[in-house]
Amino acid sequence: MLCLSQTTGYAIKAMAHLEPPGGRSARLRDVAQRANVPRAYLAKRMPELVAAGLVTSIRGRQGGVRLAQPASEITLLQISEAVEARQWLGRCLLGLTTCSDERACPAHTFWKDARQQIESVLRHTTLADVMAHERQLPPFLPVGVPEALVPVTPPTP
Repeated sequence: MLCLSQTTGYAIKAMAHLEPPGGRSARLRDVAQRANVPRAYLAKRMPELVAAGLVTSIRGRQGGVRLAQPASEITLLQISEAVEARQWLGRCLLGLTTCSDERACPAHTFWKDARQQIESVLRHTTLADVMAHERQLPPFLPVGVPEALVPVTPPTP
Protein backbone atom coordinates (compact mmCIF):
# COMPACT_ATOMS: atom_id res chain seq x y z
CA MET A 1 0.00 0.00 0.00
CA LEU A 2 1.24 3.45 -0.84
CA CYS A 3 1.71 5.87 2.03
CA LEU A 4 3.99 8.68 3.09
CA SER A 5 7.27 7.61 4.61
CA GLN A 6 7.86 6.99 8.29
CA THR A 7 10.12 10.06 8.24
CA THR A 8 7.26 12.32 7.14
CA GLY A 9 4.89 10.65 9.58
CA TYR A 10 7.25 11.22 12.49
CA ALA A 11 7.77 14.86 11.50
CA ILE A 12 4.02 15.47 11.35
CA LYS A 13 3.42 13.73 14.69
CA ALA A 14 6.20 15.69 16.38
CA MET A 15 5.13 19.04 14.96
CA ALA A 16 1.56 18.40 16.12
CA HIS A 17 2.94 18.48 19.68
CA LEU A 18 4.72 21.84 19.39
CA GLU A 19 3.51 25.16 20.76
CA PRO A 20 2.61 27.96 18.34
CA PRO A 21 4.94 30.90 17.62
CA GLY A 22 5.48 32.82 20.85
CA GLY A 23 4.47 29.77 22.91
CA ARG A 24 6.68 27.82 25.28
CA SER A 25 9.59 26.00 23.75
CA ALA A 26 9.65 22.25 24.35
CA ARG A 27 12.70 20.08 24.78
CA LEU A 28 13.17 17.57 21.99
CA ARG A 29 13.10 14.73 24.51
CA ASP A 30 9.63 15.81 25.68
CA VAL A 31 8.31 16.24 22.15
CA ALA A 32 9.58 12.79 21.18
CA GLN A 33 7.92 11.22 24.20
CA ARG A 34 4.56 12.98 23.70
CA ALA A 35 4.52 12.21 19.98
CA ASN A 36 5.76 8.63 20.44
CA VAL A 37 8.66 9.27 18.06
CA PRO A 38 12.22 8.00 18.64
CA ARG A 39 14.24 10.94 20.02
CA ALA A 40 17.39 10.18 18.00
CA TYR A 41 15.37 10.01 14.80
CA LEU A 42 13.63 13.29 15.58
CA ALA A 43 16.95 14.96 16.43
CA LYS A 44 18.21 14.15 12.92
CA ARG A 45 15.12 15.64 11.26
CA MET A 46 14.55 18.74 13.38
CA PRO A 47 17.32 20.79 11.65
CA GLU A 48 15.55 20.18 8.32
CA LEU A 49 12.28 21.53 9.74
CA VAL A 50 14.14 24.54 11.15
CA ALA A 51 15.88 25.19 7.80
CA ALA A 52 12.49 25.07 6.04
CA GLY A 53 11.18 27.77 8.38
CA LEU A 54 8.56 25.49 9.94
CA VAL A 55 10.11 25.17 13.39
CA THR A 56 12.05 27.61 15.56
CA SER A 57 14.90 26.26 17.66
CA ILE A 58 16.07 28.15 20.74
CA ARG A 59 19.44 27.28 22.23
CA GLY A 60 20.38 27.32 25.87
CA ARG A 61 19.05 26.19 29.21
CA GLN A 62 15.53 27.46 28.57
CA GLY A 63 15.71 26.48 24.90
CA GLY A 64 13.77 24.03 22.83
CA VAL A 65 11.58 23.99 19.77
CA ARG A 66 8.22 25.44 18.76
CA LEU A 67 6.36 26.15 15.56
CA ALA A 68 7.70 29.04 13.48
CA GLN A 69 4.28 29.67 11.92
CA PRO A 70 0.71 29.04 13.04
CA ALA A 71 -0.30 25.40 12.52
CA SER A 72 -3.08 26.58 10.20
CA GLU A 73 -0.43 27.94 7.80
CA ILE A 74 1.79 24.85 7.68
CA THR A 75 0.76 22.25 5.10
CA LEU A 76 1.59 18.57 5.14
CA LEU A 77 3.26 19.07 1.76
CA GLN A 78 5.65 21.62 3.32
CA ILE A 79 6.51 19.17 6.11
CA SER A 80 7.05 16.29 3.70
CA GLU A 81 9.22 18.37 1.39
CA ALA A 82 11.29 19.63 4.34
CA VAL A 83 12.27 16.17 5.55
CA GLU A 84 12.50 14.22 2.31
CA ALA A 85 12.05 16.52 -0.67
CA ARG A 86 9.66 14.89 -3.12
CA GLN A 87 11.08 11.37 -2.97
CA TRP A 88 7.73 9.84 -1.99
CA LEU A 89 6.33 11.02 -5.33
CA GLY A 90 8.46 8.66 -7.39
CA ARG A 91 8.27 9.19 -11.12
CA CYS A 92 7.16 5.62 -11.83
CA LEU A 93 4.85 3.48 -9.70
CA LEU A 94 6.60 0.37 -11.01
CA GLY A 95 10.06 1.81 -10.34
CA LEU A 96 11.11 1.82 -13.97
CA THR A 97 13.85 4.33 -14.77
CA THR A 98 12.77 4.73 -18.39
CA CYS A 99 9.14 5.67 -17.63
CA SER A 100 8.04 9.13 -18.83
CA ASP A 101 5.19 10.82 -20.67
CA GLU A 102 6.95 9.91 -23.92
CA ARG A 103 7.67 6.28 -22.92
CA ALA A 104 4.92 5.40 -20.44
CA CYS A 105 4.76 2.18 -18.47
CA PRO A 106 1.39 0.41 -18.07
CA ALA A 107 0.69 2.29 -14.77
CA HIS A 108 1.95 5.71 -15.90
CA THR A 109 -1.35 7.49 -16.51
CA PHE A 110 -2.85 6.17 -13.27
CA TRP A 111 0.22 7.15 -11.24
CA LYS A 112 0.49 10.59 -12.80
CA ASP A 113 -3.15 11.34 -11.86
CA ALA A 114 -2.76 9.81 -8.39
CA ARG A 115 0.37 11.88 -7.68
CA GLN A 116 -1.48 15.06 -8.57
CA GLN A 117 -4.38 14.13 -6.28
CA ILE A 118 -2.08 13.22 -3.39
CA GLU A 119 -0.13 16.43 -3.79
CA SER A 120 -3.35 18.45 -3.81
CA VAL A 121 -4.56 16.83 -0.58
CA LEU A 122 -1.20 17.46 1.12
CA ARG A 123 -1.13 21.05 -0.15
CA HIS A 124 -4.58 21.75 1.31
CA THR A 125 -4.29 19.78 4.58
CA THR A 126 -2.69 21.76 7.39
CA LEU A 127 -0.97 20.79 10.58
CA ALA A 128 -3.97 22.35 12.38
CA ASP A 129 -6.22 19.82 10.61
CA VAL A 130 -4.05 16.97 11.90
CA MET A 131 -4.03 18.44 15.41
CA ALA A 132 -7.83 18.73 15.42
CA HIS A 133 -8.11 15.11 14.28
CA GLU A 134 -5.66 13.89 16.93
CA ARG A 135 -7.65 15.57 19.72
CA GLN A 136 -10.54 13.26 18.85
CA LEU A 137 -8.47 10.07 19.24
CA PRO A 138 -7.11 8.25 22.29
CA PRO A 139 -3.47 9.12 23.06
CA PHE A 140 -0.59 7.28 21.38
CA LEU A 141 0.85 4.31 23.20
CA PRO A 142 4.27 4.96 24.72
CA VAL A 143 7.16 3.43 22.76
CA GLY A 144 7.68 -0.19 23.78
CA VAL A 145 4.42 -0.59 25.75
CA PRO A 146 2.32 -3.47 24.44
CA GLU A 147 -1.29 -2.49 23.82
CA ALA A 148 -2.46 -5.23 26.20
CA LEU A 149 -0.79 -3.38 29.13
CA VAL A 150 -2.63 -0.13 28.57
CA PRO A 151 -5.68 0.16 30.83
CA VAL A 152 -8.99 0.36 29.03
CA THR A 153 -11.35 3.02 30.27
CA PRO A 154 -14.99 2.14 29.68
CA PRO A 155 -16.98 4.74 27.77
CA THR A 156 -19.03 7.09 29.90
CA PRO A 157 -22.77 7.06 29.24
